[in-house]
Amino acid sequence: MAGVKKVTILDYGSGNLRSAERALARVGADVTVTADPQAALDADGLVVPGVGAFAACMQGLRAVDGPRIIGRRLAGGRPVLGICVGMQILFDRGVEHGHDAEGCGEWPGVVEPLEAPVLPHMGWNTVEAPQDSVLFDGLADQRFYFVHSYGVREFPLAADGPPSPLAKPKVTWAEHGDRFVAGVENGTLSATQFHPEKSGDAGAQLLTNWLQTLD
Repeated sequence: MAGVKKVTILDYGSGNLRSAERALARVGADVTVTADPQAALDADGLVVPGVGAFAACMQGLRAVDGPRIIGRRLAGGRPVLGICVGMQILFDRGVEHGHDAEGCGEWPGVVEPLEAPVLPHMGWNTVEAPQDSVLFDGLADQRFYFVHSYGVREFPLAADGPPSPLAKPKVTWAEHGDRFVAGVENGTLSATQFHPEKSGDAGAQLLTNWLQTLD
């Protein structure tokens, strides 16, 4: 669809909604922040933010029927972007403080504590993106803003894994102590562990790249 893209930020009681709203509006999106399921289904793009604990985010997400909304959008080939814990909840499980919580299960993998000398991982860091990345197009060597203590350290479906006849997700990695998933592009489902809305010009370019994928 030509023209301004309509983006809904899913409000389920978690996330820095206003900064995401401002960042998307700044790059030209028509942004709505709401928990309304129909608005979330109808938008050109859906953004799922998230901060705090995995289990609490999943509880809030289920309260607004978020997993079903995400699943329905993806089944219809409709773009979704997860940010920070909004990326983590797309995986199978999250393990925090000994508590094992079920995620949305869009990707196999476990969110677990990072193994690093200093936590949280807070501040600017570089990422290692695939050459054919759409999200990170034009963003080689740029730094992005992270705030987290947990991450996905193994991604069995990663495109750099063993050969497969099936299209595999494009996975972007970063390092803080050890290696973790910093971004995923998997058809119409994309996500970043960092906060593009807090990542200055680089984050604005990433959001612009995402908007350009919306039909």
